[in-house]
Amino acid sequence: MKKRNDPADDLVPETDMADTYELSEDDNYDDGARLKSSRKPFTTKVEETRAFVVVPILPERYALVVDQDESERPKYRRSDEARLEEAAGLARAIDLNIIDSFLVQTSQPRPATLLGTGKVEDIADRIEREEIELVIVDHPLTPVQQRNLEREWKVKVIDRTGLILEIFGRRAQTREGSLQVELAHLNYQKGRLVRSWTHLERQRGGGGFMGGPGETQIEADRRMLQEKILRIKRELDTVVRTRQLHRQKRRKVPHPVIALVGYTNAGKSTLFNRLTGADVLAEDMLFATLDPTLRRLRLPHGDMIILSDTVGFISNLPHHLVAAFKATLEEVVEADLILHVRDMSDPDNAAQAEDVETILSGLGIKKGDERVIELWNKIDRLSEPMQDSAENLSSGSHEDVRPIPLSALTGQGTRELLALIESRISGAMEKVQVSLQPHQFSLIDWIYRHGSNVRRQDEEDGSVIIDVDMTAGSAQKFRDKYASVSKRG
Repeated sequence: MKKRNDPADDLVPETDMADTYELSEDDNYDDGARLKSSRKPFTTKVEETRAFVVVPILPERYALVVDQDESERPKYRRSDEARLEEAAGLARAIDLNIIDSFLVQTSQPRPATLLGTGKVEDIADRIEREEIELVIVDHPLTPVQQRNLEREWKVKVIDRTGLILEIFGRRAQTREGSLQVELAHLNYQKGRLVRSWTHLERQRGGGGFMGGPGETQIEADRRMLQEKILRIKRELDTVVRTRQLHRQKRRKVPHPVIALVGYTNAGKSTLFNRLTGADVLAEDMLFATLDPTLRRLRLPHGDMIILSDTVGFISNLPHHLVAAFKATLEEVVEADLILHVRDMSDPDNAAQAEDVETILSGLGIKKGDERVIELWNKIDRLSEPMQDSAENLSSGSHEDVRPIPLSALTGQGTRELLALIESRISGAMEKVQVSLQPHQFSLIDWIYRHGSNVRRQDEEDGSVIIDVDMTAGSAQKFRDKYASVSKRG
């Protein structure tokens, strides 16, 4: 990546990692999912890019939303060190060479550059000294702020939203994921076309010398962006209809759907693999999983469920990103149970849980929804006293809201989790006793697959008496099967 003398002279800075790009009439889509252009934002190799991560620390009053209800304001504040670590983790997720990451205290946000003049100059000196090529600012930047910082620092600058979009673009594997990322990226671009190329104005309106200027380049770019957005939305509508058809088919074979949600890197994919035996990518990395994955899972007493692994959430997730992933997140909304996975080894897990609850609330799943079960993951990383404390807190809670301490890595607590899922889906355990005649022996295999503690007694007349523990749902299914077999006999 080469430095530029004055990046503000270009509508789009000429950089490999283009979070903005110039549109042309020749741009088109490959299968409606990717732009065919000389600039491909998500396929750029940036392994060698030297980068700084800057985390502005603003007074709390600037983080509050105007007219926000007191009850909706965050109860937990994430530590500055945790924010710094998370920002660096996001940057590492796209293989950047992070030379340094640091906090920048700011008394109030500056409209022109966000940071104060002195801070901007200090960082500019460090950038030149360290030969930095990219600066990531872990805060939303306006187009003007981004342009001004690029002019002062003479390197490419991206904000938190641009970085998350870059990560999502690299993680998307399916056509649906690619479409959703592209839609979010184009919506992000609409506000980034910051210069009107008056020397490229089209023919003037009206006649003679009285007509005003025609369509400027920036207007043409915005028009083409809007056309591409509409095109992708039509493609996504098709994807949504297809997903709805899949749901309808699943409803005909009534397997309950269980959705895993949680903060990114909380261990959802590791737990998904532990329970289902799948090989979904599970790494100690932010946003390792983007596209949803569904697998069938047989519970201990034979009932079948569908387990869904979804994209991880993160603090300050842009609204248009949540909207773009609406089709994917509908899997969560439609789920019979929602497993909220928390990383209990993270000191800021309470703030992370609050962020997840906020996003779920935006999807219509309010706090206290009876479908939500908390899973306290990574307890194997806690000290023994902390593990004991977690176990005591869990056992002291009401059964319907009891969190499950577990370790997706070691398997600790997964048996209790499956038992809780089974009781919530199929009902409490029941003791069933049945006498089977020889023509009903076809039911014996079903009993062994769907029951536990099976006790069999063979009678002299050839009949069999079986005592078995079953869930309420399985017991009802057995009664239906028993009645059907008895009628045939």
